[in-house]
Amino acid sequence: MRLVIDTNVLIAAFISHGVCNELLEHGILNHDVVLSSFILEELKNTLAAKFKFTTREASAVVSLLQSRCSVVSIQALPSPVSRDPDDDNIIATALSGTCDCIITGDKDLLVLKKVGDIIIVSPSLFWQIEEK
Repeated sequence: MRLVIDTNVLIAAFISHGVCNELLEHGILNHDVVLSSFILEELKNTLAAKFKFTTREASAVVSLLQSRCSVVSIQALPSPVSRDPDDDNIIATALSGTCDCIITGDKDLLVLKKVGDIIIVSPSLFWQIEEK
């Protein structure tokens, strides 16, 4: 399965050990995790600004993900899909990467449930799907 892991889930994976950390590791080992420069830049900036990562530490996180995930170039969506323009970049990542699933904790994305054939699920719902 090709997965986009949203920035909020990636942040949780790197700041605590728990569901999101396990999900990222499982995704990398068992699926094709797809990211974009938008997601990587947002992750780097947020880790540095809100979680006191040094620039070097935040860059190391990005480098690690680049070495383990597919990074795609995104095309702007023809029209907005989500209430939040940044969330449209997550959707564009999934579309550009021909993904099956977006994993997110973002309510603006979760309310959509699906875009085309791409399902949008929370980390806990993803685990339920995996257990089937």
